[in-house]
Parts: sequence; C-alpha cells; structure tokens
Amino acid sequence: MAHKRRRPGRLCGGLGVLLLAAALGLVAWNTWDDHRAAESAEQILAEMSALPGPAGIPQAVPPASQSAPASAKMPTVIVDGSAYIGTLQIPALGLRLPVLRDWSYPNLRIAPCRYAGTPQGSLVLAAHNYESHFGRLDKLKPGDTVQFTDAAGSLYAYTVAQVEILQPAAIEEMIDPAWDLTLFTCTLGGQTRLTVRCMRS
Repeated sequence: MAHKRRRPGRLCGGLGVLLLAAALGLVAWNTWDDHRAAESAEQILAEMSALPGPAGIPQAVPPASQSAPASAKMPTVIVDGSAYIGTLQIPALGLRLPVLRDWSYPNLRIAPCRYAGTPQGSLVLAAHNYESHFGRLDKLKPGDTVQFTDAAGSLYAYTVAQVEILQPAAIEEMIDPAWDLTLFTCTLGGQTRLTVRCMRS
C-alpha cells in the first residue's frame, strides 16, 4: 500500500522535471534565435553598405517636405534575394537595423519589416521582440529620437511622442495616419502589441 501511495508523487515529480526542461529548452532556443537574428542584421547591413548607391552623408528630408506622394514607389536594394527599403536607427537603444520592404512571419525572423505606408506619409514598421530587434521598445521615452534612412539616402528624423499598448485586432488604430512613424512588436506571450508613436522632427 505504501508503494502505491508514492506513485502519484513520483509522477508529479517527473512531470515537473519535464516541464522545467521544456521551459529551459524554450529559453535556450529563444536566446539562440535572438543571437542569430542579430548576426543576420549585421551581415545584411554590411552587404547593403557594400552595394553601389548614394555616396556621402545621407540627405535630411525636412518635416514639411512632400517631395513624393505617399503612394510613391519606394527605392529598394536587394540583398540575398530580399528587398530592403533602408535602415532604422534608434540611438537610445543602440540599434541600427535593416528594414525589409515586405511584411511576413518568415521575414520577421530576419529583420524589421514595413507593415504599411511609406516614409513620405505614415510609415509603420513591425519586428519580433528579440532583444536585438524591437524587444526593448518599452525603454523608449517621449523625446527620444528615431531615424530612418531610405535606400536612396534620404534621412527622415522622428521624435518619440508616446508609447501605448494595442490589441492584436486593432489594425485601424495601428496604421493611424495621424502618426508619421509607428514601431510595434508583440509583448511577451503575444497577447498585445507594444506600440511606439513618432512624429517627424
């Protein structure tokens, strides 16, 4: 009888060990995937820099500039078969990242992606919550600067206006044209979207 009473305890203990091992495995995989994404971004930036294109210092675009309509075709560069529209810099987070033209789940594992819009209008960028991508957006504060340099060398400067949380189904709110630049990523667990709103500066 004593042996039978011990069996449930052993089963629970074994299940606990399996759950702990699974959790540790998930953490290890996420850490590896984040490291892989960081290395991939560095390699893409290096390849983009080596491509023939605009030379010298990027040319700043004034906030009031309407040099091209919001529907204008964006300049792109091709690296390893993928189209990139430029680079994003967030000095407060020490980030410089390539930006893919087309949004997709596989692309998000490579670099931030254009979710909607253009720099001439209202640009929305999405990325995974990797530490090396948008995982630290919650550290941004109003007044922090963000820069986007397109593939033609035009520099768009922004200032963070607010940080908010949106629901996954809030598509219209996410692409709200009142904001010049929106950056977003999933919160831990993927239940909501951490969203940074910026205005041209």
